[in-house]
Amino acid sequence: MSFRNQINVSKLPDHVAIIMDGNGRWAKEQGKLRVFGHKNGVLAVRDTVEGAAELGIKNLTLYAFSTENWNRPKLEVTALMELLVSTINKETKTLMENNVRLNAIGNLEALPSRCYKELKEAMEKTAGNTRLTLTLALSYSSRWEITQASKKIAADVVAGNIKEEDITEALFSSYLSTHQLPDPELMIRTSGEHRISNYLLWQLAYAELYFTNKLWPDFRREDLFEAIFNYQQRERRFGLTSEQIS
Repeated sequence: MSFRNQINVSKLPDHVAIIMDGNGRWAKEQGKLRVFGHKNGVLAVRDTVEGAAELGIKNLTLYAFSTENWNRPKLEVTALMELLVSTINKETKTLMENNVRLNAIGNLEALPSRCYKELKEAMEKTAGNTRLTLTLALSYSSRWEITQASKKIAADVVAGNIKEEDITEALFSSYLSTHQLPDPELMIRTSGEHRISNYLLWQLAYAELYFTNKLWPDFRREDLFEAIFNYQQRERRFGLTSEQIS
């Protein structure tokens, strides 16, 4: 039986975050360059987004490029940026047809100018879509995000806009780049690695973590459905006891 048919659609996670890992290893297994894996990873993105929309997931965030990834070989980084531009060009029409809004978080100004321009245009074009918000984490790391938020809060304290006693978890969250999104309830990582890798550290505080050995280019909507079915079998206590929950 398909995992799709076993999912309780009334108890879906409102926000699913994914670390798309394994493109390079997948390409190596094929005897190809790493960029070949990244290109095939686009197919996994498309099918996963369509699967999330089909199911009724409202928010999907994909870790596409970290701040640490800038340290990869120049040829690979250049190829990734070119792939990002071409993918945005090709997929914007599909996003519109599926009523998907494109969003992005991270140090976007660090992206090549052409890439940044294409991204902004796609975000503006899809801004009115309401079925699913697809967020790309680009040139992103959680420590960078938390540092930026801390600087902004400190500046507002100095300027007298807020007082020290005003600083709460809720206020801090409002300074993060994800302030318009609910915290993820489920985080999926492919490729068998069991790490969060500097991804949404603040936001994942109470997320359920799901790890699969599938390399990202092989990941499809049925794998997403399996992860969500697994999520629905878990008891989420948030520090309480099972008796208190029941």
